[in-house]
Amino acid sequence: MRRAPYSWRTDAAVPAFPDDRPILIFDGHCVMCSGFARFILRNDRERRFRLMAAQSPVGAALYRHFGLDPRDYETNILIEDGQAWFKSEGSIRIFERLGWPWSAMSLGRVLPRPLRDGLYEIIARNRLRWFGRRETCYLPEPADADRFIA
Repeated sequence: MRRAPYSWRTDAAVPAFPDDRPILIFDGHCVMCSGFARFILRNDRERRFRLMAAQSPVGAALYRHFGLDPRDYETNILIEDGQAWFKSEGSIRIFERLGWPWSAMSLGRVLPRPLRDGLYEIIARNRLRWFGRRETCYLPEPADADRFIA
């Protein structure tokens, strides 16, 4: 869903949050999604990304703002420069910003977006069955707590 840049700032249902750096909103109960969050923390040498669990009050409000179900996390959301990116495009943009060798994932754009998003949706639909579900929401290590938005 495309909206005006920084549209959440004028939505009274979305609590204010620091949006001056890229933010990944992910399913904190999903083992695969939490693993992706840890991967970003390990490989983001410039500490550019912030992370937010979709189960947090702000995360749930943003899911609703973008017309997504705040209980069925069909996609991660990347918020960057006032825009929200979903599904394959959000993931590719994250890999691009992590630098080499991860930026090579941008080659995924040679596939048409409907095909990329279709593959993304298959994984998203089956992720809990294939990778499992955490009983509690993923929490950062103390050294990375400043990179999380609650």
